[in-house]
Amino acid sequence: MSSGEALQIARERNLDLIQVTEKVEPPVCKIMDYGKYLYSLQKKEKGSKIKKAGQIKGIRISFGISLHDLKIRAKQAEKFLKKGYKVKVELILRGRQKALGEYAKGKVNKFFEILKESVPIKIERELKRGPRGLTMIISKQ
Repeated sequence: MSSGEALQIARERNLDLIQVTEKVEPPVCKIMDYGKYLYSLQKKEKGSKIKKAGQIKGIRISFGISLHDLKIRAKQAEKFLKKGYKVKVELILRGRQKALGEYAKGKVNKFFEILKESVPIKIERELKRGPRGLTMIISKQ
C-alpha cells in the first residue's frame, strides 16, 4: 500500500508507522507503538551483549595423560578461549597420586606451555592444590 494509506491507518489506531528496513524497494514498514519498538530493540541488543568472560569451561587432565591427548585438550581449551570463555584446568589426583605432586604440576605446566604456543593467555588464578587435585583458571589476554 502507499505510504499515505499506511499513515492514515496508523493515525486511526493511535499508533506509529515505523520503517523496519530500507534495503528493499519499496521499504518495509510496520504499524506499531514506537516506544514499544525501541524497548524491544534495546532488549535484543542487551541480550546479545552478554559476556562470556564470566563463564567458565572446564578441561580435565588425568595423571597419566599422554602427550598426544594433552595436545588435544589444549586444542579444545584454545577453542574455548577464542570464544571468550575462561578455562578451568583440573588435574584430579587419586590415592597414591597425591604423593606425586611435583609430577602432576609438571603435567599441568606442560599443558600450559602447549597452549601458550597457539594463544596468548594469562593466568587468572595460579595453580592451586585442593583436596581433590590441582586447579588453575586461565583466560585469553
